[in-house]
Amino acid sequence: MLCVLLAAVVVAALGIGDFPLSPRQVIATLLGGGPPGAEFIVMDLRLPRVLVGCTVGAAFALGGAVFQSLTRNPLGSPDIIGFTTGSASGGIAVILLFGGGAAQIAAGAVAGGLCTAVAVYLLAFRGGVHGIRLVLVGIGISALLEALNAYLLSRASVNEAQSASAWLVGSLNARGWEHLRPLAAALAVLVPCAALLATHLRILEFGDATATALGVRAERSRLALMAVGVGLTAAGTATAGPVAFIALSAPQLAKRLTRAPGPNLLPAALTGAVLLCLSDLAAQRLLAPTQLPVGVMTGAVGGVYLGWLMLTEWRAGRA
Repeated sequence: MLCVLLAAVVVAALGIGDFPLSPRQVIATLLGGGPPGAEFIVMDLRLPRVLVGCTVGAAFALGGAVFQSLTRNPLGSPDIIGFTTGSASGGIAVILLFGGGAAQIAAGAVAGGLCTAVAVYLLAFRGGVHGIRLVLVGIGISALLEALNAYLLSRASVNEAQSASAWLVGSLNARGWEHLRPLAAALAVLVPCAALLATHLRILEFGDATATALGVRAERSRLALMAVGVGLTAAGTATAGPVAFIALSAPQLAKRLTRAPGPNLLPAALTGAVLLCLSDLAAQRLLAPTQLPVGVMTGAVGGVYLGWLMLTEWRAGRA
């Protein structure tokens, strides 16, 4: 169902715009036919942005599913525990301090995410890493990094601050094939790693004692899974900026759709791709011809979702 829904969203996103195309025309263009001029509109202008949206959404959702499973807490997503903020800090540091281009910003985002993950892990480690301790330490680190980001913006020139602020919101504007290729290469490495570690991730949900009894080295597996989750989050942030709430909401929505225990990695990835593509389509068309950054749309919807999630967790006695 999610695959069919994603395909429908992709076709709709490729057809809606100032040069509208019917679904039949979009499919014909993808297959090498289509009306005159449609190939340039679809293949060169719209398809790269749509594919970047799909891959970024899948990367954030996979990272969120990994961390929510590790912490056994629906609030344990990279948005909340600071890894997305750390990637954002690395990116804006490159923008404001070094004036770097797209490649340097991407490298800074990856480095920031990894450094944040190391700091959170070391501060949360007490003979092992407990889920709630990881969440609490991550929230504290995230607050510190947000303060650092605000300080950097306050010390920058007007043009630099505008550029960094636009990147911090998260956007798919002007994303092309050159942005898709490095992200696809990163996912080609990280997604198989996540799939190979999925069994260990499912076993770790039962606790370290049970995992050890079943032959899983809990701390080593947790470190490997954290590295994969941080890599996915940093790759998505490096490509589109710190798009909010996809990592938090997509895994939970996927669980409610499948009604299955465990991390649900593949459904989470598909849900993230659908959510980000739909959000970007809404951001483009709701106030057309003005185009909003997709992070504005996901932030508005995600804030309501976060409030609902915290309320349900409180009522269940888990928060």
